[in-house]
Amino acid sequence: MNIEVLHIEDCPSWIETGSRLREALDATGFSETTITYRLLGTSADAAQVPFAGSPTITVDGQDLFLSGGRTVDLACRVYLTPTGLAGLPTTEQLIAAIDAHGH
Repeated sequence: MNIEVLHIEDCPSWIETGSRLREALDATGFSETTITYRLLGTSADAAQVPFAGSPTITVDGQDLFLSGGRTVDLACRVYLTPTGLAGLPTTEQLIAAIDAHGH
């Protein structure tokens, strides 16, 4: 499984996303999986990947939280969580998304 966190410099949510993603991978039995982080610095960088705002989490090249909202704008992403809108998904949402992805 290839996991990548796509992020921009001005959006700090990617750091905590990495921590929660590690917890989710450990909880689903994928503790050996490496998380790769890719800084997107230009719109051209964002156009090359399935970027939907920072942070976007991809598994095997697909957005883990499909939104239909691909963008080349270097902007932060908002996730709908059980407690409202947030800059990153909860650990529980990450676990469920990894399970639903078939891994």
